Amino acid sequence: MSKFFSVLLLTLLFSFSNLNAQNFSTHQVKDGETVESISKRYFVTPSDIYGLNPDAKKGLKANTILIIPIGKANKPTVTTVKELSGFKTHKTKRKETLYSLSKKYDVSEEDIKKYNKFLYANALRKNDKLQIPVFKVTEVVEEANTGKTYLVKAKEGKWRIAYKFGITVDELEALNPKMGNVLQEGQKIYVPNIEKEEIKVVDETYGYYKVLPKEGFYRLKLKLGLTQDQLETLNPELKELGLKAGMILKTPQGNTNLPGESNHDGERSDLKLKIKDYNTKHIAIMLPFRLNRVEFGATEDTKRSINNDPYLNASLDFHSGVLMAIDSLKSLGISLKADVYDTKYEVSEVSRILNENNFENVDAVIGPLTPKTFAKVASELERYNVPVVSPIGTGLQLRSNVFQSRANTNMFMDKVVNYVKSDSLAQNIIIVADSKNIARANELKRLFSKSTIVYSRKNKNGQDENYVLVGDISGALKSGNNVVFLETSNPGFVSNVTSLLASEIKSNEGALNSKITLVTTDMNDAFEDDQVSNEHLSKLNFHFAAISKWSDESDNAFIKKYEKLYHVTPNKRAIRGFDVTMDVVLRLVTSQDLYQSVNDSPLTEYVESKFAYKKNLTGGYYNDTIYLVKHENLRIVEVK
Repeated sequence: MSKFFSVLLLTLLFSFSNLNAQNFSTHQVKDGETVESISKRYFVTPSDIYGLNPDAKKGLKANTILIIPIGKANKPTVTTVKELSGFKTHKTKRKETLYSLSKKYDVSEEDIKKYNKFLYANALRKNDKLQIPVFKVTEVVEEANTGKTYLVKAKEGKWRIAYKFGITVDELEALNPKMGNVLQEGQKIYVPNIEKEEIKVVDETYGYYKVLPKEGFYRLKLKLGLTQDQLETLNPELKELGLKAGMILKTPQGNTNLPGESNHDGERSDLKLKIKDYNTKHIAIMLPFRLNRVEFGATEDTKRSINNDPYLNASLDFHSGVLMAIDSLKSLGISLKADVYDTKYEVSEVSRILNENNFENVDAVIGPLTPKTFAKVASELERYNVPVVSPIGTGLQLRSNVFQSRANTNMFMDKVVNYVKSDSLAQNIIIVADSKNIARANELKRLFSKSTIVYSRKNKNGQDENYVLVGDISGALKSGNNVVFLETSNPGFVSNVTSLLASEIKSNEGALNSKITLVTTDMNDAFEDDQVSNEHLSKLNFHFAAISKWSDESDNAFIKKYEKLYHVTPNKRAIRGFDVTMDVVLRLVTSQDLYQSVNDSPLTEYVESKFAYKKNLTGGYYNDTIYLVKHENLRIVEVK
């Protein structure tokens, strides 16, 4: 029997301790309040408040939420209220001061000045007639504000609740020390007792980002691509409160680092494992085949007309990848209707296609490839909210329904520059450029102030000769690690510079002198020209940014299948067709639509491409992922 009562007593004690687990309160700071005044109100010490709110040491700002450890002394708040009831007249005597008068009448010096305004400009003098205020003093007793109870909603995590109530996740956990790591629907937790209209709404059409320790607006701009003004527009409280580690910021779709919604620096999503919608999806493919120009007569004439039309060539390559993707998607059990249209590289033909076909219920359009025809399709289908995906375009007008799957060109420079900046071993920077790239060279010089610029030699007329001399290069190199930026679109200049740099490496073999890494911020056809030695590029560890990586042909199921079907290795256009089509359709069958997939699947990757879409603040979506690759042992490999 005694054992039974012991168990019952322990149970009651445990239940009582759970009911009193709320040992914290919240306080919303008002104008003029200090940590000292707040600590007195809640009968705690300033150190108690600083312990839970370290940022308070930098000063308090209005509307900041503080965590108060009221469990230490849960006493009522006593507020002194002064009410003016009248005045006493006083004629000053010699040697009297404001201080002595304040002590005599138990009022502050400021109260005396307030009702005798001439004292703001003049010193107190003998025989001055003063009105001394008389106050009726009362004490108002208020119970401490202990917050309120909140019922967790379905699929609601800590960061969503913290965002709603304007506190950090750490502060939410301080209010609820026993809340657990994963919240359950219907769970009761404590939140700040703020007005209903001040509770923010989590809008699923946006992304949300948790500010990390030591992150300022500059670091956030590099990471999110958003300026301070843009962040403050989305989060008006930033203007008053400033940035605070742990606070949750509203961002455009795709910018997030929160649990379950990791950004593209995190884990890639394999959408083939997340298919949940097996209803038939309807897509349209628009390509400039220009079949009306093909001579369908003798075999040789047909081949010649195909080979002589670059748009038809590009379209056939891309379409072959699309067909491979459709076959792979069907093998996953996905039902797909795919309409293919020949835009003929004409805006008028695009208008005809749109007028004669119903696109209102199409789930997504891939293409067209060319800028004017793409702009026409995007403009016409925007009213139906039909997403239009550009496979290769860049710098597009990002209408609300546009998905630009190719990264902007300025990102290529940023990728390479950030890589060089992160290399702590790079001791010497050299910039080699021709006259067409003076602006780029000057920008690099601004970013690397200690760098040296070497320009192409010129003829008597001041025109580029597209070469430099051995002395131009060797004179700029230093012992140790050298990074050489080569900025040109002339293949002869590339050949000249890479040959000289490779010779410098060879002449230094066996000596502990110079190591050279070649990079460019603008990878173009000049670097792939037949004049340029791949052996030299490999020797120089040539680094550049690209929208696609180079796949391993010997160990890739898509490439093997393509070669078996078409008896040729797929080129970049065919692989792009496969990657874009796979991504679009898999996003459609794993999310509500392509727009929602931006948050649901922040990063995806296929044969040679990866996709991490971000929403432009004023329009559509752009892919902000690119690869950093390098030449190594006569192969091109991704730089991890």
